[in-house]
Amino acid sequence: MRLLLVEDDEILGDGLVAGLTMEGYVVDWLVNGKQADEALKLNRYELIVLDLNLPDMPGMDILRALRTRKDETPVMVLTAKDTVTDRVLGLDSGADDFVIKPFELDEVCARLRALARRSEGRSVPTIEYKGVVLDPAAHQVTYHGEKVDLSQKEFEILNFLLGHIGKVISKPRLEESLYSWHADVESNTVEVHVHRLRKKLDPALIRTVRGVGYIIDNDDGQ
Repeated sequence: MRLLLVEDDEILGDGLVAGLTMEGYVVDWLVNGKQADEALKLNRYELIVLDLNLPDMPGMDILRALRTRKDETPVMVLTAKDTVTDRVLGLDSGADDFVIKPFELDEVCARLRALARRSEGRSVPTIEYKGVVLDPAAHQVTYHGEKVDLSQKEFEILNFLLGHIGKVISKPRLEESLYSWHADVESNTVEVHVHRLRKKLDPALIRTVRGVGYIIDNDDGQ
């Protein structure tokens, strides 16, 4: 899951990048407000972690501009200001959650998982489909009760497709979700991961739509 972190504190940013990467997120980190605003115009993210006090362009302005463009990407705001007025202003400007500094990484990760669930229309922490159970918090997948060992990228592809059941996801869209700006991605990387997922799970679980992308069909049958 690709995430944009906008935080100008170098020590805090380093810690968040390291911690979120260990949690399986693909993190693009920016320290400048205007650069973040441009990045959000050009790239798609599943989640945004946004500090309010930024050089050149305040985080609140970035948030308002994002919502003005009808971009509904979930935004978690980081702030040192713990006042009702600030929280109300942020929520009214389009923030989805607030975390007050200082904070614990575990809480940030739990809140990000909750934002991801809501954006996908889920209320339960696990995703279950045709014998597959995916637990984002534990980074664990079982198939008919048996644990399945997946690589991080295999897990993320499955998580992304299960979060968009019934929708065809293009190969470039999957690559966007799986890799940061500077990653060196081979042309057949997604195909290789999908092939391995089919071998480890049901070969019919992920269907290729030739020339378009991949889909987990919306089938209510169990």
